[in-house]
Amino acid sequence: MFEVRVEADFCAAHFLQNYHGKCENLHGHNYKVYAHVKGSSLNEGGILFDFSDFKKALRQVCDSIDHTNLNDIADFYQNPSAERIAMYIFNKLLEQVPALKKVENSRKPYLFAVDVYETATSRARYIADL
Repeated sequence: MFEVRVEADFCAAHFLQNYHGKCENLHGHNYKVYAHVKGSSLNEGGILFDFSDFKKALRQVCDSIDHTNLNDIADFYQNPSAERIAMYIFNKLLEQVPALKKVENSRKPYLFAVDVYETATSRARYIADL
């Protein structure tokens, strides 16, 4: 099994509802995002999935939410936790690159996971349905 990872970042504000602590207040993060593709076969050039194409797609998704209040994005249901942000980015990446959708019993590369770091020590991960 092979895996490639690309990264991007974005800055955004948010607040958490139904949370009892300082994160109930509007605040911001400099998010770091890692996206992972897995697969068991390489193309004729010895590549699992082109880094350039993958980075471009991730950058476009992150740019679309950069410098926003994430609570204003309907997909987060007014509660943009790191977990929901990871799932959102995962799904938006699949919209950008449908070829990365997991196909059962296929050897082709697929989007495996998206990690979202709010800080260097706090990460949420969304993983493809297996």
